Amino acid sequence: MPHLTRPRALRAGTGSGTRFALPGLAHPLVAPAEWAEPTRPGTPVDWVVLNVSARGPGQRPDPHCLAAVGRLTNAGVRVLGHLDLTWGTRSFGEIVSDAHRYVDWYRPDGFLLARCPTDRAALPEVRRTVATLRALLGTERRRTGRARTPRGAHIVLGHGRHPYPGYAESGDQLITFHGPWSDYRWSQAAEWTADYPPDRFCHLVHSLPAGHLEEALRIARWQGAGTVCFTDRTRRGPAAAPWEAMPGYWDEIVSHVGTGVSE
Repeated sequence: MPHLTRPRALRAGTGSGTRFALPGLAHPLVAPAEWAEPTRPGTPVDWVVLNVSARGPGQRPDPHCLAAVGRLTNAGVRVLGHLDLTWGTRSFGEIVSDAHRYVDWYRPDGFLLARCPTDRAALPEVRRTVATLRALLGTERRRTGRARTPRGAHIVLGHGRHPYPGYAESGDQLITFHGPWSDYRWSQAAEWTADYPPDRFCHLVHSLPAGHLEEALRIARWQGAGTVCFTDRTRRGPAAAPWEAMPGYWDEIVSHVGTGVSE
């Protein structure tokens, strides 16, 4: 696949427009400070993912999660329900059933479709799933008479790498990198991504030392990713482990993203 050989057209010398994602915080009962942090005024958070259990929304409403989502919603922070596609092996019915529980209990602003397929053959089924989720969120909004956010339902496709370009027409945002800093520092963006604005792409990078934070932000800007999650946590144990807690340099990230970094 061809790759970009020049930076995307972003405002020179700034990190303007860069936002932070929180894709897998630990349960609010275990990590209350982490869930409170995005509610601070001025914190540049794009979205926070709610994953109640390894099976998504769980079997009943969780009071701790309900309280955490309420605080985020009141602060104007976008909350996404976590739906695991397991690379297309879960049935359509299972995914929609999980989505219904999220909507009935937590009223999210959208969904993160984790482990989303990347190949062209799976695109029609992903389109069907996304269309169903948008209809479900729209029905709930009309039923309650409550506007979710000014931006409407937000669907993030969690590929983890560059997918077939047609996926960009289904998701509001695509995760096109998910991995360690040792891989990210040598990564490149697929050429077709240059046809879309930065807010359509997200990069999740773990095992990133504090001394390379500015470099990582420059790479994200160079590749046209408007949303990032950088952490010094490493991928040990459960797959979500790097994202369960805030990075050790969270305040530095907020400062960099808020003020930008120079070339």
